[in-house]
Amino acid sequence: MNNIIRTGIIGFGLSGRVFHAPFIDVVDGFELTKISTTNPQNIEMIRKRYPATEIVAGAEEIINDSQIDLVIVTSPNTVHFKWAKEALLAGKHVVIEKPFTNTTQEADELIELSKKQRRILTAYHNRRFVSDTKTVKKIISSGLLGDVVDYETHFDRYRPEPRPEGYWRERPLPGSGIFYDLGSHLIDQALHFFGLPLAVTAHIASQRPWAEADDSFDVKLHYPSFTATLKSSMLAKIPGPTFQIHGTKGSFVKYGLDVQEENLNRGMIPDTPDWGKEPEKIWGKLVTEFQGVKMESIVESENGDYREYFYNLRDTILGKARLAVTPEEARNVIRIIELAFQSNLEKRTIDVVL
Repeated sequence: MNNIIRTGIIGFGLSGRVFHAPFIDVVDGFELTKISTTNPQNIEMIRKRYPATEIVAGAEEIINDSQIDLVIVTSPNTVHFKWAKEALLAGKHVVIEKPFTNTTQEADELIELSKKQRRILTAYHNRRFVSDTKTVKKIISSGLLGDVVDYETHFDRYRPEPRPEGYWRERPLPGSGIFYDLGSHLIDQALHFFGLPLAVTAHIASQRPWAEADDSFDVKLHYPSFTATLKSSMLAKIPGPTFQIHGTKGSFVKYGLDVQEENLNRGMIPDTPDWGKEPEKIWGKLVTEFQGVKMESIVESENGDYREYFYNLRDTILGKARLAVTPEEARNVIRIIELAFQSNLEKRTIDVVL
């Protein structure tokens, strides 16, 4: 392989359109070679935005192309495992949109196969590269909060009506529902900050009367000295705090989401110097004490930048870096999801056994 990583994207829904294609297009070292879709609107959009990219009808036309180096799987969760396995067997590096797989058994099989094939395998846990995650990581590491005694994070939305017919995330399918969708983000963030918990207690439900898949959750990850609470609802007119963290020396509270997704949805290209910069109105508030001095301040958010994920992916494929999001980490997220569903079903706290 030369230094250009020829890339094929399987699927062109929100994930392929917003979270992958724009970055493969602008990050040096990648070539957006092929996209598979049969949606007429998507085809028109690709032709307009990426005129040099070949549009194909099926995933096999990407996987079986000997010129493709990297396959990005953004198809529905039901076929993540299928396409990732076929791509690895074909000798491709593979990125799987989160959730990584639907089961840890599938994750373990893919990890072993990637090692056998000597190919990079990773999940797109892009919320490690957003403004609030980067800011919280920095604050926790700084010691300004002291020892964390309570952690709470929300990913709330308000969507009382069903999506158009055929929207697979709201159907009772493997990997559907809000917990696989948004829960995987919140779990990965918690594991990124604190490592694996000792136990899990979960309440996962459907609040909307027509819902066929879960649309809310309240999950507790139990650590030795504190509990991390992960919450989401599709009926939150006023979203809860993105992060609310209390420590022995101080507290940090932040509302509002990273701006990248909104900007990408509006068609912005991720190539400006201030890409991912949050407006001051959603910066977080820090109250702490340092050497006897009490302080209360607004903390400027770090710039979010999904490009960092792709820089690392490129450099890892080229043998110049270590993978930022390992498949083992992605697999542990799926394991926590499984244990949370078990906890909800059995109405008890479940010890974390990997």
